Amino acid sequence: MQHLSLKGAYGVSDILIGSGLIQRTAEECIHKFSPSRVHIVTDTHVAPLYLETIRQQFNIPVSVSTIPAGEEHKRLSTVETLYHDFLSAGLTRKDLVIAVGGGVTGDITGFAAATFLRGVSLCQIPTTLLAQVDSSVGGKTGVDLAEGKNLVGAIYQPGLVLIDPQALSTLPAGIFQDGMAEVIKYGCIQNPEILHLVSQPDFKADIDRIIYECVKIKRDIVEVDEHDTGLRMILNFGHTIGHAAEKLGNYTALTHGQAVAIGMVAAMRLSNALGAPEDLVPLLSGLLRQHGLPTELTYDKQDIFNALLSDKKKFADTMNFILVRELGKADIVPLPVSQLQEYIMTI
Repeated sequence: MQHLSLKGAYGVSDILIGSGLIQRTAEECIHKFSPSRVHIVTDTHVAPLYLETIRQQFNIPVSVSTIPAGEEHKRLSTVETLYHDFLSAGLTRKDLVIAVGGGVTGDITGFAAATFLRGVSLCQIPTTLLAQVDSSVGGKTGVDLAEGKNLVGAIYQPGLVLIDPQALSTLPAGIFQDGMAEVIKYGCIQNPEILHLVSQPDFKADIDRIIYECVKIKRDIVEVDEHDTGLRMILNFGHTIGHAAEKLGNYTALTHGQAVAIGMVAAMRLSNALGAPEDLVPLLSGLLRQHGLPTELTYDKQDIFNALLSDKKKFADTMNFILVRELGKADIVPLPVSQLQEYIMTI
């Protein structure tokens, strides 16, 4: 088992990575939190796989919320449902909320835990590759509005993250591929060795190492910039245009990983226009296609630009765009909105 600690402004987030951790959920949670009761939040896809395995480990009261699966349910209405469930279960600030599932479940549950009674303890148990390498770590929580993705949320560090690579064996191929977009992102922005690892036919034999390297990068970045005002912005490589594409597809036409994959290629093309080597686009596109991910925008470019205008990375008449001019090095570039519009039309 590997252990990383993320030191946030209000405490330490312990991140454990190791096969079989789901079978030790109660042991690790009791050791970390000493709660008087536990409330598990999972979704309709994950509940049949892990809910009873986790619930039966505890010898204290356990209550459960099972929310509908899917990004389209990442709404304030779902959070309100959780608040009522917490109250019905008698949850207090001394108790523990556990999120079991992918990134959507983790984001919704994290936001509910951050805001219920002004904050209750939180454990994240990510069961998808995307959640294991990215969304479960770092404390970003939130929900979508009709106007855009993740426009309501909070930075709230989980006290504990339990990453069990064995959970990946239950994933459909498409969901696993979705997470590979975030893995490739980490290789592009900071550690090209990750790109070498995932280019190998037998890369899954190194999945524990791949997860660890991605989480370590995120841990290091978040410790420097927990509240996303500087360095942490590089984690948004591919997300600016990706979020716009998700919005245009009503959060159902594209998965998050597919949208990020498309967004990374678009951002790399923009990087080319601003001086990056031309061979980076085919290199990135080829690796994404190797993992079954799309690389081309299918939406009207003016519609993409219009969708960008509600992005939270926009400040007045500029937008922070993440460019990669060489593998392993990401730059935060504020672009005038008018100039960005010109570039969008050419990608």
